[in-house]
Amino acid sequence: MQKSELVQYNRAGQRIVSPDYLLFEAPRTKHFMTGSEAVKEAVKRASVDASVSYPITPQSEAAHLIGELWVEGYVGVYFRGESEFGVMSEIAGCALAGARCITTTSGPGTLRAMENFPMWAGTRIPVQLVLMARGVNSPLSIQPDNLEVSFLLDTGCMIWYAENAQDLFDMILAGFVVAEQPDVHVPVITVVDGFFVSHTREAVMLPPDDIALPPYNPYRAPMPVIDAEVPPGRFLRDPFVMKSNYISYATHASWQWEVRAAIERSRPYAKHYLRGLIEEFGDPEADIVFVTCGTAAAQAKEACRILEDEEGIKTKVVKLKTIRPFPIQELREAVKNARYIFVPEFNVVGWLEREVRRYLYKHSDAEIIGSPRVAGGMTMPPEVIVKEVLKFVGKEVKHVI
Repeated sequence: MQKSELVQYNRAGQRIVSPDYLLFEAPRTKHFMTGSEAVKEAVKRASVDASVSYPITPQSEAAHLIGELWVEGYVGVYFRGESEFGVMSEIAGCALAGARCITTTSGPGTLRAMENFPMWAGTRIPVQLVLMARGVNSPLSIQPDNLEVSFLLDTGCMIWYAENAQDLFDMILAGFVVAEQPDVHVPVITVVDGFFVSHTREAVMLPPDDIALPPYNPYRAPMPVIDAEVPPGRFLRDPFVMKSNYISYATHASWQWEVRAAIERSRPYAKHYLRGLIEEFGDPEADIVFVTCGTAAAQAKEACRILEDEEGIKTKVVKLKTIRPFPIQELREAVKNARYIFVPEFNVVGWLEREVRRYLYKHSDAEIIGSPRVAGGMTMPPEVIVKEVLKFVGKEVKHVI
C-alpha cells in the first residue's frame, strides 16, 4: 500500500508547499497589477507572522495592503509604529521573538531608521525590508532616486534589486527562504524603484493563493530566540562597548566579520532561488556592455534593441539581481569581452559605478563610463542611453531627446 503524503496548512488555511514548488513548479496565471499589489500577493503566500508599518510615499500603499492581509487572516500581527525608527525597532522585537517579519519604507524613512539596520544584522534576525527607493536630497523630492541604497551597502544586510513587479514578487518569497537559512540568518533588503514600479501596472505571473511557504522555524536559527544570557541578546543587555578591554574589541570585530561572512554564505541559496545572481540580455559577444540594476536595467535593454536595430551596434546588458552579496565572479565573466562598460544609474553619485570599478579592478581592461545618471525623479528614456553610446563611439546622434 502506497504511503500518503502528509498535507499541512498554515494559520490562513493555505496548503504548505516547498519553496521550490511555490517559486518554480506551481502553475501560474497572468494578472495586471502594480508593484505595491505584487508586494501584497507575495506576503499573502509567505506565511508572515508580523508586519509593522508607517506611512511614507511611495511605500504607503504596500504597507496598507499588508494591513488588509492581516484583516483577512494572512498575517499574524500588524500595527502602525509611531515613526520609521519605531517601526524598525518594533519589527526587530518581533523577529527576536521568533516571528517571520516584513516591513516597508522609502527615502527619508530609511534615513530616520538607519541605526536599526546594522542592529538587525548584528542580532542576526532574518527580517525582510521592502525598500521603495525615492529621493532623499534637498530640496525635498518624493520622486524616484536610489541614492539611499548607497547608505545601506555596509549595514550587514543582504541587498537585492528588483527590476519590475514580477522580480519583486519572486524576490520577496525567495528573500524569506534565503535569509532564514541557518548558515545565513541575516536581514534582506529587497529594493525596487519607487513609482516606476510601485505605482505602475504590468503583467505578473502568480501561483495559486491557496498555497504558501512553510512557516518560519525559529528553532533552526543559529542563535537562541530572545535569550538575554547568550549572544546576541547578551550583547544588547550588557553591551561590550561599555568594556574597554581586548575581549570587547575582539568580540565586536569578529562578530562584524561573521555577519559579512553570512552574507557571502547566502550566494548559493540566492543563486538557486533567483535563478542566478545576474541576468544577461543582448549579444553575448558584444564589446559594449551596460552593467546596471532595477529600472535602469529595463531602459538599458530597450537601448540595446535600438542600437542594434537602428545603428547596427551590438551591445549587452548585465542586470545585477544582488548588490550584497555582489556577484563578483559572474560580473567578471560577463564582461570579459568588453571594451566599454556603461553604468546607467538613478542617482547623482554613481554608487553602482564605484562598486563595478572596485570589483573589476585588475580584472578587466574595459573603459568604465559612469553614465548616464539621472536623479530627483527624472526618467531615463532609452534614447538617453543610446545618445551616450553614440557620442562615445564617435557616431552621429540622430535621436531627439
